[in-house]
Amino acid sequence: MILSTTNNIEGQEISEYLGLVFGEMVNGINVVKDIGAGFRNIVGGRSQGYEDEVVKTRKYCLKELEVRAETIGADAVVGIKFDFETLASGGMFLLNVSGTAVKLK
Repeated sequence: MILSTTNNIEGQEISEYLGLVFGEMVNGINVVKDIGAGFRNIVGGRSQGYEDEVVKTRKYCLKELEVRAETIGADAVVGIKFDFETLASGGMFLLNVSGTAVKLK
């Protein structure tokens, strides 16, 4: 499965547009990571705990998007977009990944 943020795939021709596909996850940050991030916010620097959660969530959402595209017979997903939102006063975040499932010639 080819996943792309562009609207086409170089060297490939799209033969059919199958529709939108999504991958989404709402992720809560645990208290320990939240305390660590709060400390980092005061002294500066990267929050490894939050970064790890974002990477894990992104991988999960892309895999979910890929599985949903395969279910409808797609060879690729183009025009992939990522949308992060914070929920519940910053204690949780939502990642929504969307794209267009396509068949290639």
